[in-house]
Amino acid sequence: MVQCEMCGKDVSAPSRVKIEGAELDVCDECTDFGTEVKTESSSSTSTKYSTSSSGSSGSGSSSSSTSSSSNSGPRRDMFDEMDEIAQDFDDQIRKARESEGLSQTELAQQLNEKASLIRKLEQGNSLPSDSVRGKLEKALELDLSAGGTTDDAEWSGGSSEGDYTLGDVVERKD
Repeated sequence: MVQCEMCGKDVSAPSRVKIEGAELDVCDECTDFGTEVKTESSSSTSTKYSTSSSGSSGSGSSSSSTSSSSNSGPRRDMFDEMDEIAQDFDDQIRKARESEGLSQTELAQQLNEKASLIRKLEQGNSLPSDSVRGKLEKALELDLSAGGTTDDAEWSGGSSEGDYTLGDVVERKD
């Protein structure tokens, strides 16, 4: 027997569920708190770097939960709202800088950043922070986002009386 990774209950056939960006093997009662994950492999395109939870595990796309509760509307994971950074962001930055006729040092001065950061970004060794990404997109007039996915359905709480927390559900085994 396997234990539910959320509540600890012994389960003979756990379900694979995505909860807050993490994939867990849970019991039937805990599947209400996430989105079931299909176990079949898919040919989704992966990105070099991602700020979203999609595509990072290599498993299939998500579908809405098959729970019998009165949840209405599509489910959404908070990470689905984040944009992924383009896979070729390093090439885009370098080409845009070169087309503007700027050196790495000049671009760094224009952005009020270090030249070593620009060098690391262009080599693909570092991800731009949100502020640096915004500065780059504005200064070089590019869009570094690859867009997010909307495979998951919107999550609405399991109770009409208030929001659930993990502490409301989990029973401690002392």
